[in-house]
Amino acid sequence: MNEAGCELCASGELNAAPTVYADDKLFVIIVDDASYPGFCRVIWRDHVREMSDLAQEDRLLLNETVFHVEQAVRETMAPTKVNVASLGNVVPHLHWHIIPRYADDAHFPAPVWATAVRKTDESVLEARRAQLPHLAEAIARRLQQS
Repeated sequence: MNEAGCELCASGELNAAPTVYADDKLFVIIVDDASYPGFCRVIWRDHVREMSDLAQEDRLLLNETVFHVEQAVRETMAPTKVNVASLGNVVPHLHWHIIPRYADDAHFPAPVWATAVRKTDESVLEARRAQLPHLAEAIARRLQQS
């Protein structure tokens, strides 16, 4: 179910995004972010604003999915830390961000939405981008087995 005025529902991303995993309830994408290779989103298909709007079974499914994506990010990207966030202030459609963080990333230790404090070396970012096909495989494998 889409909701008028929801940027995510209106964008067509719910049905057209390149996914690494999808089922009838949710899907997982790797965000095309040059500064944060490995940044993933888990997006609930139906327009829902809050976790508490979901039935218990769906909350458990969503939490397990976020958990598996975080594990795949840790396994593949070897970050210093993983940020997991569900804000929805700008896009009030239930989705989770899973973001690998490194001491050398542009914003560390602040959130990725803060002002950048450095520029990450391009060769480092390229090496991280090279891991994205492996990350996609790891996410798909973990979620297909769950």
